[in-house]
Amino acid sequence: MSKFVITGGKELEGKIDISGAKNAVLPIIAASLLTLDKVVLEDAPDLLDVQVMGQVIESLGGKVKRKNKKLYLEIKDVENIEAPYDLINKMRASICIMGPLLARVGRVRISHPGGCAIGSRPINWHIKGLEQLGAQVRMDHGFLDITASRLYGARIYLDFPSVGATENIMMAAAAAEGTTVLENAAQEPEIVDLANFINEMGGKIRGAGTNIIYIEGVKEFHGTSHTIIPDRIEAGTYILMAAACGGEVLIRNVIPVHLASLLAKLDEAGVVYREDGDGIRVIGKGNYHAVDIKTQVHPGFSTDLQAPMLAMLTRAQGTSMVTETVFENRFMHVDELKRMGADIRIEGRSAIVHGVEELHPATVNASDLRAGAGLVLAALTANGTSEVREIHHIERGYENLDAKLRGIGADIFRED
Repeated sequence: MSKFVITGGKELEGKIDISGAKNAVLPIIAASLLTLDKVVLEDAPDLLDVQVMGQVIESLGGKVKRKNKKLYLEIKDVENIEAPYDLINKMRASICIMGPLLARVGRVRISHPGGCAIGSRPINWHIKGLEQLGAQVRMDHGFLDITASRLYGARIYLDFPSVGATENIMMAAAAAEGTTVLENAAQEPEIVDLANFINEMGGKIRGAGTNIIYIEGVKEFHGTSHTIIPDRIEAGTYILMAAACGGEVLIRNVIPVHLASLLAKLDEAGVVYREDGDGIRVIGKGNYHAVDIKTQVHPGFSTDLQAPMLAMLTRAQGTSMVTETVFENRFMHVDELKRMGADIRIEGRSAIVHGVEELHPATVNASDLRAGAGLVLAALTANGTSEVREIHHIERGYENLDAKLRGIGADIFRED
């Protein structure tokens, strides 16, 4: 297994360029199933999850090719309606092939998806929405077998604003007969990027980014070239690292409005930053105040930034409370942080964090993608050399993390 070896205690200085958003590119790759024509995705990050999604598309009969930051996709003929179990089991986002594959050929078979073990993420909202569009769903030896001779527009209300369900329903409804009104929809920026991509292919979607999305079905989609939005979670992680370590770092290729909830908390904590061109410049002083955080669906504080934020707060002045409302198992990194000297107590779905003067180096294990990023942040601030293991989780969502950090003065290298 690979690991990061990190010698912390160094100030960070320089510039980091943010990659395209993982959570935007994955459903957009799936949406390329809607067209027989070639699709080009620019600023597509070269991540493990993106590679797996490419393999899913190839398993269905598509062609996927990467050249630098561009991803070329073409699915002229769908040769298979069932993606291999081992691919689906690797990554939860693979379930977003349900909507577009159903729209394209009228049938899809898929196993329950895998991914990070951060808590229960039911797919009943996906299924309910597809059924309301006219699909029939049955369980068959551990697989969902979904069929539809034709999809029809419907008025659909989501009991919870699930990102994945919003994406699946939106992709299926884009090819349905008539108009679909999707209420209590997820409002994440990645939803807007997906809608823009579908519209560029000839779709008719409006309202994405609000809680009501209107989708007028069309019969045909054409190819397009689309640029993926910057990864707001990657940007937020580096912003927090710069704030915690001290120094001055310019994080480039950022859309600040996508980080509004994080920036509000940094203001509250006394972190100095300013917008600078297409980026955010963080002037880290290494000292900041405790703040209370409560994760919520967008536009609230992102659950994906909870782990790095909690890691930063281990050295804040005062006592913070971090409450996780989205996923029930997202404090698995706390025990690892405590091994580094953090003072944290779990009470139900909240973590009480008493800031300490310093963290100690240790060997720790990343339990999931964002927990791993939090442990890297902690190791960067610790005085001494730490090891972060199980980094395959981290590499699912951060492109060239070690190289980007070395570029701003961090002492980090990857060891196989």
